[in-house]
Amino acid sequence: MSSDRVVAHLREQATFCTAYGSPLTGHLLERLADDVVSGGPTAALVAEWPTNPRADVVGLRLAGALHAAVLTARDQDLAAAYPQCDPNWTIDKVWPAARAFLARDSAWVRDFLRFAPQTNETRRSIALLAAFLAFASDWSGPIDMLEIGASAGLNLNWDRFQYQTSTWSWGGSASPVTIDTDWQGPAPAADRALSIRSRAACDLNPLDIRDDAARLRLKSYVWPDQPDRLKRFDGAVALALAHDVHVERASADEWLRAKLHNRARDAATLIYHSVFLQYPPREAREAIIGAIHDAGARASANAPLAWVRLEPEAVTDGVHNGLRFVIDLHTWPGGERRIIGYTDGHVRAVYAQ
Repeated sequence: MSSDRVVAHLREQATFCTAYGSPLTGHLLERLADDVVSGGPTAALVAEWPTNPRADVVGLRLAGALHAAVLTARDQDLAAAYPQCDPNWTIDKVWPAARAFLARDSAWVRDFLRFAPQTNETRRSIALLAAFLAFASDWSGPIDMLEIGASAGLNLNWDRFQYQTSTWSWGGSASPVTIDTDWQGPAPAADRALSIRSRAACDLNPLDIRDDAARLRLKSYVWPDQPDRLKRFDGAVALALAHDVHVERASADEWLRAKLHNRARDAATLIYHSVFLQYPPREAREAIIGAIHDAGARASANAPLAWVRLEPEAVTDGVHNGLRFVIDLHTWPGGERRIIGYTDGHVRAVYAQ
């Protein structure tokens, strides 16, 4: 039965959220699963989900809908029970309000659930930065940046963030975004400068950060009991608006092939992406990789090509059931691959190589 698959997914997602430091989301998903089993309002919304609930991350859609209702003050009782208003929140306070909202405003929730969740986790930039700095150890000229799967483009401003760990730092203290992590292992070459000449990005379904509704939707997928992530999100949005960030609507394989075909011959081209490559269908993924390797074969000492990834080890190296995320750097001419380190999807710690 489809409801069994939904319940299994919700319980699995609950364990992930709790492990990633969001007990509220974890508890909520457990209560939502129980509500499906008991035939409550959650069952009416998702019990007969027509496709794969795990692939569609139904749990994060539901959690996002509840957070959106809080952020917009659509439901005052629910907002009053959430961490933003009640630092002493408990799931026994939150759940009755959440269940009542799902029952009363089911049409609005059902419409919200139509959209796949998107995240733009700015903390991933500290892992990407380590790879960028490794590239800068061998290249001091101008760099044209290309990001694929960029969502709303918040990480296009990675060089305008401040980075701080216990062993190294990089960037200006005036930035509204401070990125930290538990850095284990050798520090990157933080004394290197990067000369960014241009930046461009694409996404199959980009969110326009200038649109209030799109911005609200993106923020709703940030877990509400993680104030540091919410603060980074707000700061990154402010930067994106100040610098008029734009993400082109395009399929990454077609967009990237066109960009690489016309790339400049007097600068390095640096392609990057984070937690993206697992989502395109196999044919598109192979086309993306093929376009990069084709461009790499044409790279020269005056116009090198670099490819930086932060992706699941299962995708990069075919590690079955692998839980780590790989940070790696490929450079051409030569096609050398260097593993910078390993982390998780939220980059709570980096284990540098």
